[in-house]
Amino acid sequence: MNFTNDKAIYIQMADRLCDEILAGTYKDDDRIPSVREYAVMLQVNTNTAVKAYDQLARDGIIYNKRGLGYFVTAGAKKEIKKVRKQEFMKQTLPELFRQMKLLDITIEDIQKVWQQQ
Repeated sequence: MNFTNDKAIYIQMADRLCDEILAGTYKDDDRIPSVREYAVMLQVNTNTAVKAYDQLARDGIIYNKRGLGYFVTAGAKKEIKKVRKQEFMKQTLPELFRQMKLLDITIEDIQKVWQQQ
């Protein structure tokens, strides 16, 4: 995984795990890789992976079964979508609309491109 400088690495790791849940790699109550496994997979320090998992557990996305590992919380996919939609509406759309105005891009232009996808 290539990390960027705009967010802490543990947040980027948590985002990646959320992306994997959204993509269906992990479903409700599926076991996810252990902290160590995920740290090795992404080539980061185990403490960084611990922080990512702790954040996801606090957010209710994953839960720990003592001695068995971490699992995806039922309804996690729905919760991730809800939070990400809110972030998109508050952060991404205003900048997108600003750029559209500056470049004279209309909603119709966007619809054409959307339909070609």
